[in-house]
Amino acid sequence: MVRGSMVEKLEKLVVRYGECEQKPVRFRPGTWRPRLEPHGVAHVLDIGAGCVDGRSGDRLISRGDLALLRDRVGGDLDSLRDLFVAAMIWGSGTTNGRGPRYTEAALSDARMLMVLRATREAVRNGDMGEAYRLFDLKGVGRSFFTKWFAAVDDRDATCNRALILDDRVLRSLNALGWTSWKAAGTRRWAARYAAYVSAMHGWGPVSGSHGGLAGVAPFRSERSRGRALSLGSLGSPGLSVRLACGRAAGGSPG
Repeated sequence: MVRGSMVEKLEKLVVRYGECEQKPVRFRPGTWRPRLEPHGVAHVLDIGAGCVDGRSGDRLISRGDLALLRDRVGGDLDSLRDLFVAAMIWGSGTTNGRGPRYTEAALSDARMLMVLRATREAVRNGDMGEAYRLFDLKGVGRSFFTKWFAAVDDRDATCNRALILDDRVLRSLNALGWTSWKAAGTRRWAARYAAYVSAMHGWGPVSGSHGGLAGVAPFRSERSRGRALSLGSLGSPGLSVRLACGRAAGGSPG
């Protein structure tokens, strides 16, 4: 019954916001460089394209840029680290001033390459709960490390690919009547993330999308003032469900 109700709500939102497109994210290399240079990864700042307007020196990074970088990783751990840094830049843009600091903290963590390799393997095996359980780096919380999961997932679009999950997404889903802990049957976040990915992909085909909600799914709310938040794994073909909602529910999302 809950599933049917959610599908109906999603279908209405797909019709209303089906033409939404996520634009490349603007970032400022000058803000990031002092945090990245000591770790030998400042070259990642060359990703994307220069901005033709706005502040001089700003660049744009897109989901496509992340996908291209991911496809060049192979088994090279340094390239895997570069992809993580690029995902952090993409997830931060110019609005999250903490992103460079969080990234520097992760780069300073001796476990970094081991964690990136282990979580990449779990994601590629389709074990989202295990990936969530294994990710433990200084400075990086769920909102950012699920972006890493989405960036590193190079499986076919027919798979239940990793999706981004942060508090705005959760509040949007809560406003539609869905909660992660109820879906998972537990308060453990690893299980809740796995339940979220499964549910989003499960709803998508019923709503006529390609690959469930794994492509691009902006959540809108009055609080976000029309900003789109991408949930999807990179490189998914075709149109996927684009989800929007009204004012997010208050309190802690679940």
